[in-house]
Amino acid sequence: MQYLWAFMVGGLLCVIAQILIDKTKLTPARILVGYVVAGAVLSALGVYKYIADFAGAGASVPLLGFGHSLIQGVQKAVDEKGVFGILSGGLTGTAAGISAVMLFSLISALLFKSRRK
Repeated sequence: MQYLWAFMVGGLLCVIAQILIDKTKLTPARILVGYVVAGAVLSALGVYKYIADFAGAGASVPLLGFGHSLIQGVQKAVDEKGVFGILSGGLTGTAAGISAVMLFSLISALLFKSRRK
C-alpha cells in the first residue's frame, strides 16, 4: 500500500506541474522554484512532515522534499548554533542531494556529448 500512495502522491505532484506548464505562462524554472518554496513553507508550517509520513518517497524525492530538507537543516543548525545556523543549515541539510546532482552531472558530461538544437 505504501508504494501505491507514494506513486499517487508523486504522480499528483507531477500532474500539477504539467498543468501549470500547459495552462499558464510560467516557465518550468519558475515552477520548479515554486515547488521548492512550497516545500519549505509546508515544512515551516509543520504540514510537510505528515505528507512525507503518508506518501514516503512520493513526497520526499520531488522538489518539495528539497525545500523540506532546506528548512530542516536550518532548524537543526539554529538549535545548535543559534542565529549563525541560518547561514549554514540549508547547505548542511541538503549536502548529500547537491553532491549527488554534481556527481551525476559530471558523469553525464563525460559520457555524452552535448550538441546544439
